[in-house]
Amino acid sequence: MVSDSRTNAGVDHISAFSKMRVWEKPGERILVLLSAGNLAITQAVASQLEDKVRLPGGEKRKKGSTMLTVPGMNAAAKLVGQAVRRVYQDDAGSLQQHGADFIASFILGGQIKGGPMRLFMIYAAGNFIEAGPLTPFFQIGETKYGKPILDRVIGPETPLPEAVKCALVSMDSTMRSNLSVGLPIDVLVAKTDQYRTFHRRTLEEDDPYLLGLRKQWGDGVRRLFGQLIDPKLED
Repeated sequence: MVSDSRTNAGVDHISAFSKMRVWEKPGERILVLLSAGNLAITQAVASQLEDKVRLPGGEKRKKGSTMLTVPGMNAAAKLVGQAVRRVYQDDAGSLQQHGADFIASFILGGQIKGGPMRLFMIYAAGNFIEAGPLTPFFQIGETKYGKPILDRVIGPETPLPEAVKCALVSMDSTMRSNLSVGLPIDVLVAKTDQYRTFHRRTLEEDDPYLLGLRKQWGDGVRRLFGQLIDPKLED
């Protein structure tokens, strides 16, 4: 899971908020939620999910009622979808009155003991789809600049280190072409049947690995482009 942190960009106003949220019980479950779209909407959805866990007795509620008690990943995706619909019911009318659309999308991934690792994309309507062999990754937010590298590299059998590297190159390509995407970048890796965060890191502007990756990728693309056969141009 990789996400940027920029939520607004302009000549004199840039803000950053983490778009990654994690619910974890080591040895039993890990669930990671990424968000894109209107910040107020996505924060409201996440707050509904987090408040259920924080409220007194949240852990003791009936099975499946919170991200820490829900029995499976499909039920967790439904829980996120329900939160999206509740926020829509509360806020969509007011947004429409101010000429704003209800824009939000989410990626939910993780594993709950007794089930497999699963990945879902959840839409603004609260419905969702699941990743599979033909669609091994999901992207939300600003997708067009970083998608080509993902399409060329990522497959069901891609090793985790290569997948992380590819996701970071994709994110860097997007940042280079779109000011609305920016640092810091949050990275989280979870391994099947470990039910915990395996690796988590926040990459800032001066991160040595990110700087090296950016330079290697840029130099490599220019070098390869120079080796391509030129077209024959004739009068």
